[in-house]
Formats: sequence, structure tokens, C-alpha cells
Amino acid sequence: MEGKKNNRLLNQFRGLHGRSSIRYSVFLTFTVSAALAVMMTAFFFYRRFSGQLEESILAENQILISQVNQAMETYLREKMKLSDALYYHVIKNNDVDDGGVTEKLQLLYEANQSSVENMTVFSMTGTVLATAPPATPKKNVNIMGQEWFVKSIQKTEDLHFFSPTIQNVFLDTVSPFKWVIPLSSSVEITRDKSTQQGVLLVNLKYSGLEQIMRKATLGSGGYIYLTDREGNLIYHPRQQLIFSGLEAENNIQAAGLSDGNHKEVFEGEERVLTVKTVGYTGWKLIGVMPARGFSFDTFQNRMFIACIILALLLVLVVVNSRISSMLTDPIRRLEKSVHQMEEGNLEAVIYAGGSYEVMHLGRAIQDMVDEMKRLMEATVAEHESRRKSELDALQSQINPHFLYNTLDIIVWMIENEQDREAVRVVTSLARLFRISLSKGRTIIPVRDELEHVRNYLTIQQMRFKNKFEFSIEAEEEVTSMSTVKLVVQPLAENALYHGIEFMDEEGRIDVRAWKEGEGVYISVSDNGLGMTEETKEALLKGEILPKTKGSGIGFSNVNERIRLYFGEAYGLEIESEPDEGTTVRIHIPAVSYGEEGIRWEK
Repeated sequence: MEGKKNNRLLNQFRGLHGRSSIRYSVFLTFTVSAALAVMMTAFFFYRRFSGQLEESILAENQILISQVNQAMETYLREKMKLSDALYYHVIKNNDVDDGGVTEKLQLLYEANQSSVENMTVFSMTGTVLATAPPATPKKNVNIMGQEWFVKSIQKTEDLHFFSPTIQNVFLDTVSPFKWVIPLSSSVEITRDKSTQQGVLLVNLKYSGLEQIMRKATLGSGGYIYLTDREGNLIYHPRQQLIFSGLEAENNIQAAGLSDGNHKEVFEGEERVLTVKTVGYTGWKLIGVMPARGFSFDTFQNRMFIACIILALLLVLVVVNSRISSMLTDPIRRLEKSVHQMEEGNLEAVIYAGGSYEVMHLGRAIQDMVDEMKRLMEATVAEHESRRKSELDALQSQINPHFLYNTLDIIVWMIENEQDREAVRVVTSLARLFRISLSKGRTIIPVRDELEHVRNYLTIQQMRFKNKFEFSIEAEEEVTSMSTVKLVVQPLAENALYHGIEFMDEEGRIDVRAWKEGEGVYISVSDNGLGMTEETKEALLKGEILPKTKGSGIGFSNVNERIRLYFGEAYGLEIESEPDEGTTVRIHIPAVSYGEEGIRWEK
């Protein structure tokens, strides 16, 4: 028994080997060829580019640092322009004692508060003359001994940028240790029509400079930091570790180097420094790239080699696919066409080619699809017929008693020789029925529907002897939209009979149509008796209310016809409170009348 099992496994292995031996030989040949090609290509490119790699990376670093330097200089120029604007447009043209300087200083601060901590004007004795935002100076602070104050007095013609420091001029109970970058200059102050020298201090937020530096990275373990003229750190991506003594940086020696590339060994590590001097300040941008970053094993080179390998593998795949295409292509094309049909494309042609078996299977599936399409078309036709029948049935429910009452009014007017009024009623009735018929169309423009309700209310106004007033308003854009016909008149009828008929004072009905988003809304409002929640539910269900006139099915009729044609997302909304009136809104999609290809699903 055990021997038979082993023989069966051996036969299965031999059969598998026999079926795949040619494929295995081709695979082995192309694998060896691809491996040799990869090794030869890698050797060639290594010899060609290893000497140029360092120069390329250094050139890229110089470009990046130049971009950072440009961004830094742009930032500094903007702050210099701000300082000039403060001096020439605020301080020089206003007397500091009349409050004008403080007020304009505050306006400029509010416009630049995202990058400015405060702006202050000092006298030669260190007294605060104007500041924005308002702040209380710290006691026992020697303003005249501050570096920015001394430099401004010594070099009155220059603007002076200083290294970041903790703001120590004003009290700040919220953040007492804010880092700022002082920008100071000597200014000419006007006091009581006389001029004297003073100092303008603009404390810039450190976050502005920090944001520029954080965006700068060299990659491959490299980084960029910023020092002042003496080499003191202004920004370093690891400055917290450096200040705490956990790491070190060769910043003092680096700040003394000239612009360009320099090699150094720091803490046993060989690296290259790229130095760039920042204009206006003498600050130094220093890029640090470890020597290991110049090896050929970089991300770009790895990607390049990977592309070569993928290209060779692609050649291998193409050759193998050619060998198997004669057997697999017909089945794959058949599967693709069947998948298109599964996704809903019933017009897809089922592939029938290749071997006899595949051809026969494709023809059988095509016959099945054709039969399925025929059955679906029959189902759709039946559904459309049933929906049209339902629409016609709902349309026929419109109350016929209105016609009888109107004819009675006309007869009464003629008998009482009210010919002009009778002509008006007959004209309105004719227009009413012309729009009602609409040549058998179910969908009509909103303008016709509003004209229909206008004629209806005109007749009812004559009938009720001007017991109510009405208005009809519509946006111009809405009048050309489509609507199911005879949806507004039943609502006006219910507003009349359920809301206004039993009122002692004069009633009012307002009809309004407007577009909102992708929908059209038509509202019918009255100032009648209103209704309870139970009454609203009864009207929507089509229940005939006791002690009232009207169709009794107007609301439900309109609601059902709209939903039947446009879908369940549309229909009626009712807002009403007893003794406060009622508003009914029709919601339908915003579709231009006569637009072709429009379909609505239930």
C-alpha cells in the first residue's frame, strides 16, 4: 500500500516535470542571461558614474542651499521693508506724543502679526515711546545696555539683525520665554515739533525663520544649519540635543570658512561642508553631507538599477507570454468579454475564436446574452406600460366638481347680465382646460403649471366674491424647468377649502417657485386656519376630512404622481400650525423642459 502511494507521487512528479520541462529550460536560459546582463550593466555604470557621483551630489547641495539662501534673503528683505515702512510712513511723519504713532504702529502690527512679535519705539534714554501690541515694560531692564540698542546708536545708517534671543523687554505672563529675532535701527523722532534720535525695535517671531529652515533637507543623512557671524547657532535640526550636550556640532570652525565646499573630519566621521553667506546679516548657511552619502548605494542609483532589472524581467515576461499566447489568449479574450457583460455592458460582443471548444463556448454564451437582453427589454416595456397606467389613473382623480360649480357661476353671471365677469370666467376656464389637456403630455413647463393655477384662482376669486387675494411669483430660470402637470392646483384648492373658506377676515394665497441647488421648489402658502399633525397625515394619505370640501385626495394625488415620475427622493413637504396658516412645498429635480435623454427611476 505504501509502495503504491510512493509510485503515484513519483508518477505525478514525473508528469509535472514532463509538462514543464521546456518552460523550465526557457526560464533558466533567460534567467541566466538576465543575471549576466544585470551584472555587466551594473559594472559598466559603476565605472562610469562613480567618479561623477560626488560632484553631482555636491552640485545639488549647492543648488539647494542657494535656494534656501534666496528664501532667507527674501524673508529678511520683507522685514527690512517693514522696518522702512514703520520709519518713513509712521514714525517720521507723526508726533509720538499725540498718539498717532501708536495707532498706526498697531495697524501695521495687525497686518504682520503672523511674523512679528512686537514693534517698539525707544527714546535715547531707553524709554518706551510707542509700542504695538500694547505691553508693559519689564522693570530693572537696562534697555540702553542691550546689544541691539547699542549697535543702532553706533551705526545709525544701518539696519541690524541679531541672533535669536528670549524676549526680555516686556512682561508676558502667557509665554515668558518666547524666542525672537531682534531687528533694530536708528530713527528720527518728532516730539512737540522738534526732532531727536531714537531706536526702532522690531522683534520677529523665531517661527518664521524656523519654518524656512525646516523645509530644507539634503537627504542621505545630510542636513542644513544656520549660524551668526561668530558661529553661534541660530537654527539646527538637532539643536535641542546640542544645547543639552547629547550631541556636538563643529559650528564655530565652520562659520569661519568661505563660501563653497569644504571637506572635514569631525568626531571620526568624514564629511563635506557646503557654506553660503546670507546677505544683509553675515549669517552662514552650512550644509553637512556625510561621506557615506556619496557612495553609489543611494536611493537614485538603487532606483536606476531597479529599473534596469525590471526592464530585463519585462523582456523575459514578453518572450514567455508569446510562447503561451496561442493557448491562453482565446480563453483570456472570452473571459474579458464575459467580465464586461458582468459589469452591466450587455452590448459587449462575446468573443468566439481560438480552438473549437472555446469557439463553441463563446457562441453559447452569446446566445444566452441575446436571450437575456430580449427578456429584459420585455420587462422594461411592461414596467413602462404599468407606470403610464398608474399615472393616468392618478391623473383621472382630479376633482370634477370644480367644473360644475364654475359653469353654475357663469350661468348666474349671464342671468344677472354680468357679461364682463362672465367673459373673464369663461376665458380663465378655457385656458385652465387647455393647460390641463396639454396635448396629452404629462410633463409641462413650470410656466404653464403656474398659469394653470392662476386661472384656477381667478375663477375661485370670482366665485367667492373676492373673499381672498392671491399672488404668484417665480424666478425666471425656474419657468423653463419641467414639472408633472396639475400638481399646484390641487394644493391651491386645499389651501382654499381647508384653510381660507371658513375664515372671518380676508384670506391670502401665495404661490412661489424657485431653484435651490439641483432642485426646483414650488410653495403654496395660505394664512388660513392651519392644521394639526393628524390632519397633515390624513391629507398625505388621501383621507377625506370631515366638514370640508375639496377633492380630499389632492395632497396624496400630487405626492404619488411626483414620486412615481421622479423618484422617492421628491414629493411634498407640509409646514402648518393651527391658526397660523399652512405652507406646502413641492420638490422636483431641476431639469430644463424638452431636455432629451432624461430618465427618472422610481
